[in-house]
Amino acid sequence: MTDARHDTAPLAFLKGHGTENDFVIVPDPDGLLDLSPADVTRLCDRRAGIGGDGLLRVVRSAGHPEAAALADRAEWFMDYRNSDGSIAEMCGNGVRVFARYLQRVGITDAGDLAVATRAGVRDVHIAKDADDGTPGDITVRMGRATLPDGAVTVTVGDRSWPALHVDMGNPHAVAFVDTLDHAGDLLRAPAVAPADAYPAGTNVEFVVDRGPRHVALRVHERGSGETRSCGTGACAVMVAAARRDGADPAVTGRPVTYMVDVPGGRLVITETADGQIEMTGPAVIVAEGVIDPAWLGGASR
Repeated sequence: MTDARHDTAPLAFLKGHGTENDFVIVPDPDGLLDLSPADVTRLCDRRAGIGGDGLLRVVRSAGHPEAAALADRAEWFMDYRNSDGSIAEMCGNGVRVFARYLQRVGITDAGDLAVATRAGVRDVHIAKDADDGTPGDITVRMGRATLPDGAVTVTVGDRSWPALHVDMGNPHAVAFVDTLDHAGDLLRAPAVAPADAYPAGTNVEFVVDRGPRHVALRVHERGSGETRSCGTGACAVMVAAARRDGADPAVTGRPVTYMVDVPGGRLVITETADGQIEMTGPAVIVAEGVIDPAWLGGASR
């Protein structure tokens, strides 16, 4: 692959967000770029770079070693990186923004498509635009949640809460609190115990009730800090709230839907009778341009 830091050609990018969870989008259909963790961190820097909670590299599944086995099910692979350059298995808001990019460039239209991720293939539906031209919401089938055994505790300062371990292809610790202020400033990752419950770290969600089947959250995303939204986190919160409320579609055969408010907007999460989690929300492309390769290479450091 070409090392992006030494390529003399300008590097195209776009900027998008889903409920204000924002991303740098780098088209690389043939898998030619080699973006190092330092490159990703530089691009996601909010003062000296483009700025984002993470980076979405758009590459054909057949051109990426981690996705080649999925190419017969999904042509496009979302190579997602956190803003600190680390690799993440999955990003729910990122999938919606990824799909919006594919729609924007004419690769897909309103309707269904499949997107490959490190957590597997995700089925996506893009709704038709509204009569006033407002882009249609995007629904992602996020897979099934798993709830690993074992008690988990989340601590901020001198307060601790029991938490539910929910895995949505990436790990989450969900704690119900009296007020979202209890999450603190979230500049650092909240303490989670036992440490061996999350050997690679975890996302931590703090949740309050807003009404019947209506909750709100704040989140510390592993590798990114506090973000305005987390799609997989909203799904994990919905599952945790449903189980707390005695709802389990796998048992009752009836789907359950919750509204989940995030600092950047609202997501609608449904757990179907077959255990699939469906997330619906907006996705917006706000800008596009080119990156100066000399800058990315470190000339301005």
